[in-house]
Amino acid sequence: MSFFERQLSLWVALCMLAGIGLGKLAPDLARSLDGMAIHVNGAPVVSIPIAICLFFMMYPIMVKIDFGEVLKAGRNPKPVLLTLFINWAVKPFTMLGIATLFLAGFFKDLLPGSEIVKDGSTVELYRSYIAGAILLGIAPCTAMVLVWSHLAKGNQGHTLIMVAINSLTMLFLYGLLGSWLLGVNRMPAPWQALLLSVGIYVALPLVAGYASRIWIMKSKGPDWFAQKFLRFLTPVSIIALLATLVLLFSFKGETILANPLTILWIAIPLTIQTLLIFTITYAAAKRLRFTYEDAAPSAMIGASNHFEVAIATAVMLFGLNSGAALATVVGVLIEVPLMLFLVRVCQRTKHLFPSESAHT
Repeated sequence: MSFFERQLSLWVALCMLAGIGLGKLAPDLARSLDGMAIHVNGAPVVSIPIAICLFFMMYPIMVKIDFGEVLKAGRNPKPVLLTLFINWAVKPFTMLGIATLFLAGFFKDLLPGSEIVKDGSTVELYRSYIAGAILLGIAPCTAMVLVWSHLAKGNQGHTLIMVAINSLTMLFLYGLLGSWLLGVNRMPAPWQALLLSVGIYVALPLVAGYASRIWIMKSKGPDWFAQKFLRFLTPVSIIALLATLVLLFSFKGETILANPLTILWIAIPLTIQTLLIFTITYAAAKRLRFTYEDAAPSAMIGASNHFEVAIATAVMLFGLNSGAALATVVGVLIEVPLMLFLVRVCQRTKHLFPSESAHT
């Protein structure tokens, strides 16, 4: 992991401050950027600046995926099946339960009262924060999990396969599951809108990444692709993410300054969720007698979130200055230190699992 990637939480914090400063010093600029949107039936649906930033966040992730490897998953289906089960049958519901318990229960009186979201309706802010947590909970694993798996000395082949499979399953399950859980939280979103978000922020970079990967491999060769092209792309995704965060916080500055502990109240349930899902998956992998090389990435994939898609969807559904968007950004803030901690947990518990060499 490069110094730039290792210090992602620091850059996120600095972008939060920069965004707050922008909102204070140049509020008209931030509003003008937010006003640049594609409208449907007179309502802003897709923020053009955010869409551009999100494309460059997602494309470097998608172009790295070799979908041919997905076909090899059948040789050892147990890790894949466990990860899919955790990602879609467990994680979304534990996220809803934990976020509701803390944000609508323990911390409700500590949070600001209400906000006006993108469609003009007024909602209680705690529900908006829960909505952001839900969007994180149904967005499984990012390309960053490749880094976590590498640091934990896990099976990189399994990790690559799951990144590819998660990208494909999101095309079908994200909209339906998200619409249902947001409705349970009394912040309904049409499943068509969620599908549009997945189409723009997952399918479009997925197709672009797949097509350009094939073209570059044929025209330049795999060595040039790996050593030149991917090396150039590596910081692009993070830079695009940081630019998005500046935009987000240019609107959230007033709320944060008025309620400085809001970030902490949101971070607590997100942290508990991450640790719980890691523990469940790691214990299940132990019970199923996985090798360490398969157990570590399975638990990492379950614990991490596809925060790029969650941020984009929150912005599209509820607006750039919504509590839901803020909650997804908090997910970014805690991801790196938490995952580095879990890498260390894996390294120190490696002896509890059989090694790959023992199975060969």
